[in-house]
Amino acid sequence: MTIERAQTDSPWEEEIGFARAVAAGDRVLVAGTMPLVGGVLYGEGDPYEQTKVAFSNALAALEPFGLGADAVIRTRMYLTHARDVDAAARAHKELFDAVRPTATLVVVSGFADSRVLVEVELEAFREATST
Repeated sequence: MTIERAQTDSPWEEEIGFARAVAAGDRVLVAGTMPLVGGVLYGEGDPYEQTKVAFSNALAALEPFGLGADAVIRTRMYLTHARDVDAAARAHKELFDAVRPTATLVVVSGFADSRVLVEVELEAFREATST
């Protein structure tokens, strides 16, 4: 089995030593992804916007593997406040309603950047190919 890795411009990847996405066989896993673009936080104080941007970033990490939202089989959403569940769920439904991946949503105590309200992860499936 071949393992492929994809990096982005996130400084966290270099600092911590991880890949944004890793493909192993027919699965592609996308690491925890925040609503940061070019080091700038989008949607400060807005859990709906942060969820959309974080998932947009995570979906972009699937692109090097030729995958999009239709390949997503699992999502995970981490929120800092239970009050934000409805906003995050609304953003998730807009992006994945037609796909219907399994989904997990949990409330955590916080993130490395205290302005972040949402972090997301994805798992996607790709057809197995012979190597």
